Amino acid sequence: MKKTIEASLTEDYTHPVRDVLWGHIYMTEELAQLTESAPFKRLCRIFQLGPVYHVYPGATHTRASHSFGVYHLGRRLLQNLAERGASSWLSTHGVKSFLAACLLHDLGHFPYTHSLKELPLTPHESLTGTVILKEPVKSLVAATGADPDLCAAIVDKDFETAKSEDELYFYRKLLSGALDPDKLDYLNRDARFCGVPYGSQDVDFILSRLYPDKERGVDIDSRLIPNVESILFSKYLMYKTVYWHHQIRAATAMIKKALINGLESEKITGTELYNLDDTSLFALIGEKTGDPLIEAAHEGKFFITAAEIPHEQVNLDVIRDLNCRPRLEKELAREMGIDPKSLIIDVPEPVSFETGLYVVDEECSFNESSSAFKTETINAFRQTLYTIRIFTDQKYKDTLKTFPQICSILNKVIDREV
Repeated sequence: MKKTIEASLTEDYTHPVRDVLWGHIYMTEELAQLTESAPFKRLCRIFQLGPVYHVYPGATHTRASHSFGVYHLGRRLLQNLAERGASSWLSTHGVKSFLAACLLHDLGHFPYTHSLKELPLTPHESLTGTVILKEPVKSLVAATGADPDLCAAIVDKDFETAKSEDELYFYRKLLSGALDPDKLDYLNRDARFCGVPYGSQDVDFILSRLYPDKERGVDIDSRLIPNVESILFSKYLMYKTVYWHHQIRAATAMIKKALINGLESEKITGTELYNLDDTSLFALIGEKTGDPLIEAAHEGKFFITAAEIPHEQVNLDVIRDLNCRPRLEKELAREMGIDPKSLIIDVPEPVSFETGLYVVDEECSFNESSSAFKTETINAFRQTLYTIRIFTDQKYKDTLKTFPQICSILNKVIDREV
């Protein structure tokens, strides 16, 4: 069995793909055929970081290039784990299903990074599972030696299948965890294309120090603790300086508000937002709604920051509610004496700093280990990042009220809403 598993990860990988980050990535001809399908080609037309290129001009890499990277690291990960004992519970079709899942994990992803994440839409993981189980992808997945049902279930945790249940949970842990190939690729790739040093990780050493566990996915020993700390701090820095840069938050907020307005007015429907790329998203919203926010965001004419408010100073439950937020924006704009269409309350989506790892030589979880990154440290990351911003049109630059006044006005508006 071990020889069969190792062969399934090494034989017939003769199709090279040249990648900026990892050099040559080798695929089987059947896996390469998947990348020629229309659903995968859509990923070539979606920037991995959406509007980030307006701030970091090099950030024009795509979801497709990231998907190649996740597949590459997923294969390397499985090779290492198989050599350390995982081959005893892995199957050939399971291995192939995991590799296909790595390559296809973003098939259902929305364009313009996470602008649509907060909206009442089907999660992109579920959309990915649906695409995998439709033609032509289903047959192409099967041709790789994978099981389409298992492949879909690895990506979509809400998809239930009785096939290879034990393997399924193991693969889910590998694809989504503290040291998953998704995170190892996007941190390195995003940092490279943005030209910042924060995301670079020692992938070779990380993969060499992982140990398979059937239930937990992977374990580490204490020698890898500094690398996990590096990943956690890198993720924090990338959010602080890149992903949640104030101009990027403004761009995302503008698109989100245009979408919310379009959905509320029924000028667009949720289903119309599926299977779009960056260009078709802008075209659809612009054509259906005529919202000037779309053209402004597309041209990089972003709103400016009127106020930054620590989340503990406002009632988060109220401003998170998409049913309440438009009313809050109108009331806040009225109190400030500006056009309601020119004000946005931006609430960042929850961000996770996964630390669910077991340190074998210290016989404890990562949070209880010798690491300096305790639970309170991780919570401090979130507290620092989670800032509520008020954005307004640039024409109000010279008339903005001071931060204490805006914070006070917002809380007064929230109190009326409650």
